[in-house]
Amino acid sequence: MFGAFIISVLHEGLDGGVNYRSICAGCRNCPVETPRNAMRATLSRVTGLKYFGTATDNPELTDTAYVEILSNTTEFGQITPGNSQKWDATEPSNGTFTFTEGDVITSLAENNTQLLRCHNLVWYSQPPTWVSGGTWTNETLQAVMKTHITTEMTHYKGQCYAWDVVNEALNDSANFRTDVFYNAMGEDYIRIAFETAAAADPDVKLYYNDYNIEYSGAKATAALGIVTKLVNEGVKIDGVGMQGHYIVGSTPSQSDLITTMETYTALGLEVAYTELDIRMTLPGTDTLLAQQSTDYENVVSACLNVADCIGITVWDFDDKYSWIPDTFSGQGAACLFDEDLNRKPAYYGVVSALKSSNRTVSTLTSATLVSSTSVATSSAAGVPSILTTSSPSGMTTSYIALSTSSLNPAPISVSSSTVSSPFTAILTTSTSVSAPTASADSTDDGDDTCES
Repeated sequence: MFGAFIISVLHEGLDGGVNYRSICAGCRNCPVETPRNAMRATLSRVTGLKYFGTATDNPELTDTAYVEILSNTTEFGQITPGNSQKWDATEPSNGTFTFTEGDVITSLAENNTQLLRCHNLVWYSQPPTWVSGGTWTNETLQAVMKTHITTEMTHYKGQCYAWDVVNEALNDSANFRTDVFYNAMGEDYIRIAFETAAAADPDVKLYYNDYNIEYSGAKATAALGIVTKLVNEGVKIDGVGMQGHYIVGSTPSQSDLITTMETYTALGLEVAYTELDIRMTLPGTDTLLAQQSTDYENVVSACLNVADCIGITVWDFDDKYSWIPDTFSGQGAACLFDEDLNRKPAYYGVVSALKSSNRTVSTLTSATLVSSTSVATSSAAGVPSILTTSSPSGMTTSYIALSTSSLNPAPISVSSSTVSSPFTAILTTSTSVSAPTASADSTDDGDDTCES
């Protein structure tokens, strides 16, 4: 094992100018190079995670200023399509598939060399009416679900880091939702969905994704029951997606977040924050914005303190396009950027957490890459040296890994590679739980649909 590394990044633009800086990737008190032109800390450059990313949606892509930030890989190294891969968007009528809008976001991520998290395959909300209003038997709906999963995953095969296979199977009472899938197939629909997904694309990560499962309570216990059952039955499941829709001042404690994540990772699964936002009562005040910054910092720090918490996705990065105001009356301002695309205190809270992490970088592995990669050898056996990627705009980014095992580390040899995002120097490193029972959703508090 090697110590932490300083990842030095050189950006060479079309004009031939070079900006040089070092970023702390898993080491505390890293020495920082003085850049020719001062550059502020940005999210993806100081991360100790596999990725720090954002959701987006197709209507927003007409906003040039928004897209400029979205495509800036010093900010976001990963993208999630907010709606364009959901069932109603991809199979609006039985057997008729359309991937046009999903392909737009997929191409954007690919052109930006950003990782893509794909979302989602089976969800009680936003099914097309022919699914939700159909008359189904176990056999007929199972066949339709299998066809949908297989067709969509085959279309995006090799392009996604992970898929949210089943989304929000639990209601707020920690019982299975009595939706069209449960009513026809019982809880077995979850197993069938994961088995179908694994057959369609054996290489992609498969996630169960839900909200209010990030902290101790009945719903977290029920989610643990779902994933434990899959693991014990030998069904491929790789991770748990914790959505992370919180309220300013009511965010769970860092210790509770860590403890709950570790119940999932103890099963051999990875975890990720998949839809993070922290809303407040409007109008926002300086006090609320300061508390929001603290809350974001605590959530990100919790992830960084769990070795198998591999990434964080915010559910869009700006208040202008947030889903919160349309869903929670009188609430909003949940994101890292305001409606004018200015960075808020919350943004710097995230940066503070990322820069303060003592998370150790172990190696660059193929698991962090989407496209083919050849990693250079170096004078320190097993340690990759330089990776280089070029964007369509002509920007070239190189990554130099220097060992911090000595006071005067020697530079290591140079090679190049195509990488999925400019900060893939990242990380890495059976309990018996009862599954939840079915219950009607009549007791829910209206906070079921936790995404746009």
